[in-house]
Amino acid sequence: MQHNLSKLNRDLEGLSSLKILEWAYGEFTPKIVASSSFQTQSVALLHMISEVIPELPVIFLDTGYHFPETLAYRDQLTELLGLNVLNIKSQAGKDFLQASSELHRTNPDLCCQINKVKPLNDALRGYQALISGVRRDQTANRAQLDFVSYKDNRYKISPMLNWTQKMVWQYLHEHNLPEHPLLKEGYLSIGCAPCTRAVKLGEDPRAGRWANTSKTECGLHLDLKDND
Repeated sequence: MQHNLSKLNRDLEGLSSLKILEWAYGEFTPKIVASSSFQTQSVALLHMISEVIPELPVIFLDTGYHFPETLAYRDQLTELLGLNVLNIKSQAGKDFLQASSELHRTNPDLCCQINKVKPLNDALRGYQALISGVRRDQTANRAQLDFVSYKDNRYKISPMLNWTQKMVWQYLHEHNLPEHPLLKEGYLSIGCAPCTRAVKLGEDPRAGRWANTSKTECGLHLDLKDND
């Protein structure tokens, strides 16, 4: 039976992120999973998961194009927080991936579809709910999201939706959590290495993602507000 999303989102609006996590886990376990890119701004959600539901599976999409620093950071946080991480890779054939090594330049949307969107969709088979760390202050698309949405027979729960970037930095400081190694070099939002650059002074934190293109999303978080 599908939830009444309008009522559910009203009920969740005043709850803390921890309470939303606890509600989601209690409602959907064992058919619930989280996903994380393991960049600096992911740490707050990962820490909260480790505090209240450490057994929750956390999907990391290993695209094959990550910075080595991101992979090392993933391993560091997994050990530090005791996370249950599932490393997922694209199942596209090796020959295709080699032949399409420049796909991020010629067709970045297709590249993301092959290396992020399809692998995640495949990994989510059998799950009823996905927890994500997206925030409304990140992009215009995400500003339209609700705490809980429903698409393709699956709920997406975003417990940090109303957080700001400042709140994330404060949380990291208060809990003495490590930063991504590339943060000090100006990488404020980190994706795959070929499509990410350091951010210049005064730029939007996500300006380094797919720079000089109109692309702002990989496709994982394009769930606009759904109706009941």
